[in-house]
Amino acid sequence: MNEILDFLIQHGVAVLFAAVFVEQVGIPLPAAPWLLAAGALAAVGKMNGCTALFAAAAGSLLADLIWFYLGRYYGNRVLGLLCRINLQPDSGVRRTRIFFMRYRLRGLIAAKFVPGLSALVVPLAGSSGASAKRFILYDGFSSLLYSSAYLVLGAIFSRQLERVLHALAGLGHSALFMIVALAALYLAHKYFQRHRLLSELRMARITADELHQKQEAGENLIVLDLRSHLEFEQNPLLIRGALHMTLDEVQLRGQEIPRDRDIILCCSCPNEASSAHVALQLHRQGILRVRPLLGGIDAWRERNYPTEIRVIGKTIVVDISPQN
Repeated sequence: MNEILDFLIQHGVAVLFAAVFVEQVGIPLPAAPWLLAAGALAAVGKMNGCTALFAAAAGSLLADLIWFYLGRYYGNRVLGLLCRINLQPDSGVRRTRIFFMRYRLRGLIAAKFVPGLSALVVPLAGSSGASAKRFILYDGFSSLLYSSAYLVLGAIFSRQLERVLHALAGLGHSALFMIVALAALYLAHKYFQRHRLLSELRMARITADELHQKQEAGENLIVLDLRSHLEFEQNPLLIRGALHMTLDEVQLRGQEIPRDRDIILCCSCPNEASSAHVALQLHRQGILRVRPLLGGIDAWRERNYPTEIRVIGKTIVVDISPQN
């Protein structure tokens, strides 16, 4: 362990920059232990605290800028990629989207302290069209706050951390092996947990083209839009003839869904996770003719198929299908 501390003292700037950058990019390797150790070293005069703070904040801001611009240019596809990197269920994007709609860029400050949330909020900020200057202002402040919080904690508890490190040093290389093994077990658990979830959710999707063909053929089907009320208020466009029903409402009003018609589920989550979850629930209730829409509402809009706007209980039909 003394070798690790010596390495941190000699290469503190690069180590802190890399540790925070990797964490904020979305790889589940926490930077907190490095920041705490740096704070403890700064408290005893073995590291420059201001330099450590700048390095950590710079690593955070650079990673966030990358995902901000990727979110701006690639939108929902980036969120799907981040879900796979973070080993988090894709339906978490729906909750993050609601969080961002409610707090906008202010949410960046709180998101820094919630594992996995920051990596999703940042590309959402990019895809929302937020100003790059305002993003840098808010994200720079949140990066400084996040880094300084852990550095200060490390400085306050420097004596306790020193005792822990001495105890670990007494265990020799077995302590390092134990830490690495625990980290590997955690990552393996998260991976297999996600793999099991995706296996359960793997079912036949219907494409936007297929759904449009069925509607044009006059098939008697039901389209359920599963977006939250906040998402719906932000963008009230619905697939033509669709019903808006949140996830909670589906559970409460499941008896209203017919068993003898095709049910198409539509959401805004990467990999249609929310739709697939609801499809599994409906299957367990005996509703078997149900399929998620591949690509969700975004795929329908990209094809310029007919949509409707719901305004205060009324329906205004807006036909934006391609003109021949």
